[in-house]
Amino acid sequence: MAVDTAREEQAIRRVTDGLLDTYGEMHSVQHVEAAIAAARSRFAGHPVREFVPILIERIVRLELDSVGESDDETTVSGTAAPAPAETSARRPPLPSRRDALILGGAAVVVGAVAVGVGVRRGGAPAPAAASEAPASNVVRGAVGSEKIPFFSDPRVGAALAAHGLRVEVEAAGSRQIATSLDLNAFDFAFPSSAPAAERILRARNITAKYTPFSSPMAIATFQPIADLLTRANVVKPGPAPTFDIGRYLELVRVNTEWAQLPDNTAYPVRKNILVSTTDPRTSNSAAMYLSIASFVANDNAIVQGGAAEQSVLPTVSKLFVGQGYTESTTEGPFQEYLTSGMGATPLVLIYEAQFVEAIARGQVKPGMVLTYPSPTVLSKHTLVPLRAGGDQLGRLLTGDPALRRLAAEHGFRTGDAAEFATATKGMPVAADLIDVVETPTYDTLEHLLDGVSRTYN
Repeated sequence: MAVDTAREEQAIRRVTDGLLDTYGEMHSVQHVEAAIAAARSRFAGHPVREFVPILIERIVRLELDSVGESDDETTVSGTAAPAPAETSARRPPLPSRRDALILGGAAVVVGAVAVGVGVRRGGAPAPAAASEAPASNVVRGAVGSEKIPFFSDPRVGAALAAHGLRVEVEAAGSRQIATSLDLNAFDFAFPSSAPAAERILRARNITAKYTPFSSPMAIATFQPIADLLTRANVVKPGPAPTFDIGRYLELVRVNTEWAQLPDNTAYPVRKNILVSTTDPRTSNSAAMYLSIASFVANDNAIVQGGAAEQSVLPTVSKLFVGQGYTESTTEGPFQEYLTSGMGATPLVLIYEAQFVEAIARGQVKPGMVLTYPSPTVLSKHTLVPLRAGGDQLGRLLTGDPALRRLAAEHGFRTGDAAEFATATKGMPVAADLIDVVETPTYDTLEHLLDGVSRTYN
């Protein structure tokens, strides 16, 4: 269908951008693009398209990793490539295991905000604006992408500058922060969950941490899809609609397609009913989704022990592998939801805070619906201080009233229900969260993620 073709083209464009970012210093642009074209030609005419982008990426990575800079003048799968400009250094090899698809942070400046915050996606620190007063202490951190709008807010910059801080941040997937990003260049790490933070704490043998706010996982959809899933007993309507994970897993286990739902005239698409997520090997939001699904698949109990892990893996793995190519941060699929509409992304896993932020920016259009998984989990955004400046920032985000109020305005729950209610007045968000479960232990979640990673291979 045209929708599937458009989605495949978007995925391949993202794959191309990622490969150029990774291999741009080792190979010429023409060489990388020729390798992609050659790999893509292998799948011409194949009816099953879901995994084409991810397979193209694997083929090209294997080929480029095995071809040196001096070999760029030779052919790539039979296609001649022009000689690249010389370079004096190669990029380090890709990390293994669940870090394989995408490395953290594209090397472009997102913006530098007046007074106190510089926001980046990799590279050297952003230069200060000409009119900016010098800050007494520059603090650099790696943060989950969903917190970029918060750190981009000039009011946040002003509040931090009042305490003598200028904060510069790089965006990356939370599991990338915990597993593959070199944290030696940073003063703090700010992943989006306690398990990701726990991995950093263990690896660096430190105990200090701050949890200034949290955000429940949510599923964004569209009214026609919500109506369709209401008839299928998945969505329960209300002021804050809920999404029954148990009923959803029943549909996933038997590979139910959208077109198979009774009386479906709104979205009669012949593809499996699946929530779009990020890559669980690199992204915290997908790991939180895994926590929810594993709880339900384990007869509504937190997974504990090897037997329970192996029992739930066949079900939970289908939630991810069946999607084909997935991105490393929630920003990608949520932006596709906001801009591409129902056809490409009928269901997408997000943080509640992202939807609140999008409402505030006027990006949520009529017919867009926020639902809450039943059960859901609270993703606890946990700051790990690596140096003194990071520790000062953690204390400010936790205790400064102005920063707490601004966090609530960006959709984060600070623990003060009244503060959140005031910030989100008139928005279709849940005032109270009742059906909330805990994530598995750190070790259990790692085992589950390893199991899901093996299914990708």
